[in-house]
Amino acid sequence: MNRTLHHAHQPTHQYAIIIPCYNEEKRLPYTDFLHFAQTHPETLLCFVNDGSKDNTVSVLRGMQMQCPENICVYSVAQNGGKAEAVRQGMLYVHRHFSVTMLGFLDADLATKPEEWLQMAKYKEYYPQYGAIVGSRIQRLGANINRNDSRSLLSSIIKKFIRVILNTPFQDTQCGAKIFQRDLVPFLFLRPFMTSWLFDIEIFLRLQKKFGKTTLQKGVLEYPLMHWAEVGDSKLKFKHSIKIPFQLGRLYYQYRIAS
Repeated sequence: MNRTLHHAHQPTHQYAIIIPCYNEEKRLPYTDFLHFAQTHPETLLCFVNDGSKDNTVSVLRGMQMQCPENICVYSVAQNGGKAEAVRQGMLYVHRHFSVTMLGFLDADLATKPEEWLQMAKYKEYYPQYGAIVGSRIQRLGANINRNDSRSLLSSIIKKFIRVILNTPFQDTQCGAKIFQRDLVPFLFLRPFMTSWLFDIEIFLRLQKKFGKTTLQKGVLEYPLMHWAEVGDSKLKFKHSIKIPFQLGRLYYQYRIAS
């Protein structure tokens, strides 16, 4: 694995965003990320190159050279999927940077890093919560652009998730999530069972460690102002039909076998 450059003279960052990247050479919103990094020196952007087969790593290194103070690149040789890339990135930042809050964001910027930062600052008013998660609730004043073409399947999946978590979550799958530093080791130390449902597994791990009321008392949902479905980033149907079976595996592992 390649390590980041420019550790020695980096300033202390307060926040860190992990961005998993796989074959993003031609679609990465390079300018948006670079502008954010240059205007928010308190926030580290850690791009995880997840074994890309194109020139993603070169694009990321180029961006790092333009703003080395708060852009780092962590590259893994073999593609492991989003869940593993996020996990590796969270552990890497936890080891090497003394940030107080760290989380992740999708590379397509369906949620903007500016709103991720607003989430982090909002959480500071509520230190009793260990995590804050974005929620794509459609409501007046918000610009939430979601594809509802599979609304029936989505509704069924949401009901499964609510049963498993036993918590009235509005949105568990949003790609914007933030955690207190001290939660990272036990949430991300072990690999996840599934790539698409690792968000659910994070919450199940929280419940397993602290009890079933953890989510209500320890996780804060934050209604996003902006969210947009970008390109082909949404879950494909052939993957979505596997979700009920994967949810069953998670239920067995964390509710029955444990």
